[in-house]
Amino acid sequence: MPDRPVLHARIRRLFVAATLFVLAASQPESAASKPIDPLNLDPSVSPGLDFYRFANGGWIDRNPVPADESRWGSFAVLAKSNQDLLRSVLEEAARTRSAPHGSTIQRVGDLYASAMDSVRAEIDGARPLAGELKSIARISDRDQLLDAIAHLQTLGLRAPFGVFAAPDAKQSTDVIVQVFQGGLGMPDRDYYTKTDPASQKLRDQYVAHMGRMFRMLGGDSTAAAAQAAAVMKIETELANASLTRVQRRDQEANYHKMTLDSLASLTPNLSWIRLYEGMGIADRRALNVGQPEFVKQLDRMIASVPIEDWKSYLRWNVLRSSAEYLSSAFVNENFDFFQRALSGTSEMRPRWRRALLTVDRSIGEALGELYVARTFKPEAKLRVEAMVESLRVELRERIQTLDWMGPQTKQQALAKLEAFAVKIGYPAQWRDYSGLEIDRGPLVLNVMRAQQFEYRRNIAKLGRPVDRKEWSMTPPTVNAYYNSRFNEIVFPAGILQPPFFDAEADDAVNYGGIGSVIGHELTHGFDDQGRKSDAVGNLRDWWTPEDAKRYEERSSKVERQASRFVVIDTLKINGKLTLGENLADLGGVSIAYGALQRSLANKRMPKIDGFTPAQRFFLAYAQLWRQNVRDAQAKLLLNTDPHAPGVFRTNGPLSNLPEFADAFGLEAGAPMVLPEAERARIW
Repeated sequence: MPDRPVLHARIRRLFVAATLFVLAASQPESAASKPIDPLNLDPSVSPGLDFYRFANGGWIDRNPVPADESRWGSFAVLAKSNQDLLRSVLEEAARTRSAPHGSTIQRVGDLYASAMDSVRAEIDGARPLAGELKSIARISDRDQLLDAIAHLQTLGLRAPFGVFAAPDAKQSTDVIVQVFQGGLGMPDRDYYTKTDPASQKLRDQYVAHMGRMFRMLGGDSTAAAAQAAAVMKIETELANASLTRVQRRDQEANYHKMTLDSLASLTPNLSWIRLYEGMGIADRRALNVGQPEFVKQLDRMIASVPIEDWKSYLRWNVLRSSAEYLSSAFVNENFDFFQRALSGTSEMRPRWRRALLTVDRSIGEALGELYVARTFKPEAKLRVEAMVESLRVELRERIQTLDWMGPQTKQQALAKLEAFAVKIGYPAQWRDYSGLEIDRGPLVLNVMRAQQFEYRRNIAKLGRPVDRKEWSMTPPTVNAYYNSRFNEIVFPAGILQPPFFDAEADDAVNYGGIGSVIGHELTHGFDDQGRKSDAVGNLRDWWTPEDAKRYEERSSKVERQASRFVVIDTLKINGKLTLGENLADLGGVSIAYGALQRSLANKRMPKIDGFTPAQRFFLAYAQLWRQNVRDAQAKLLLNTDPHAPGVFRTNGPLSNLPEFADAFGLEAGAPMVLPEAERARIW
């Protein structure tokens, strides 16, 4: 699926190190369902054989993937439930024509109305893009090419690279310019570099898709095909110079701080002073170049690729990023490749859902302000805060008693744990959208203005103190994240609902649900990459060599376990790509279980529906990851997603835990009980 959120979401993917899940929006379950509903189980399967199926088989059988989705699970169900509520918020805002200009209600209501105006979209077609396309058509030399590239950066297009402001990884109080690889239309470099028949077929489909889109802008089929071929050639060269997703997980490998003069020497064909001026960047201090070899290849291409080919490439990026906001011809063609071909989705989402997601991507905190006022209960925040502290206590004690970590490293680890900032529900201060003009005109122009607003807001951070109050997810989002630069864990209001958090449920269910999520995010601070940042968010090696080696020996077991797991056909999980998330899953569920036991100490707790508190904890954990996934989407995720499939996120961590085996009376030799020598236990 192509990525078209505004710039802050792009920064999020690079600097918010490890979200809990990648979402697909969805439909709600019955509000009356039990926290652990026996109908969702499959009692024909032994817990020791396949706990994921035992805990979720009934639900999986009753919940096929809807036609307008590529996957369907607990995250998706809750996200769709939130969307149903948000729809009423948006429709009410759109009806309120008397709201003061510049107010939250006006911006949210007008943007939603603009997105819902299908009549205008059909009349306009691609005409709202005329200004941008004419500017590209006027390019006649390389200076004008650089000016156009700079301008597109201000619209949030990372073509052919990405530029943004973010904290310096090794001086986290200082915001600096960051330059990162980009410029690809397909989801990942591997889609351009793999030589198997399926990859070649997708490339052919992509070129054909571009040709059809170019034809829709006007011109004959021969010219459109030539333009598509030129774009594919450029993107393939960029892909060949790009780091893999595994390589990009290594923070040190993506940190190359240099002066602007050094960058200019490295790339003589890229006038960075000219680019900076076009991008509105006055800061001339040192910057971070994430992937120098990519930038060097781009520099060579600026000199060698014909101007006309670059113009086709820039036109394509404007069109690709805008297609879903245009008339149905463009929307349908865009869907056919990026959803149907890449993800296997057979039907488009209804217009109101697409409109809602556009509002969330464009002015998400304005929408979130209305969402929180309507739904969020303060008592939920208080209970989750208490659970965070409970898990912090548990992890603190575990660090203190680790037999593989020495006192020097323990001291640093404990300092980092105590310094964790916690954000729950929604920002303490809502984002100020002053200066952003939203009206009921063409949707694509509203989106462009929102992207430009976000770009300018981001670049304005240069030379200013880091704003640690800022959020990287909107309040309705069903997700959570750990940010290594801020050393913080964040839980939007959207996730603080069943099955993750249920104010009416027993402690076992809530510790298995939101407790495991909290533990997951805490553990990200100590996963294979998170552990390399210190208490204030600086990329710094605070481990003794001996302790680092012992950590890597333990984490390598998790990597091997994932790498052996077959997902579909002969395709296996990439154990290196998913290592951070798998470590967080293992640590999260283990720490949450310990915190539950601490909370239940000296209490006699009855069985519920025949299950003990320990069993209900693990059932609650397993139901977080239940899902059905289309084959095409499963293959895409194996290439691009740092999260493992739901079945492994359940069975993988639990097969390492003796506490799980004890809870269900499993004996050594059961498939869900790993041999002692293969078990991973870090925290």
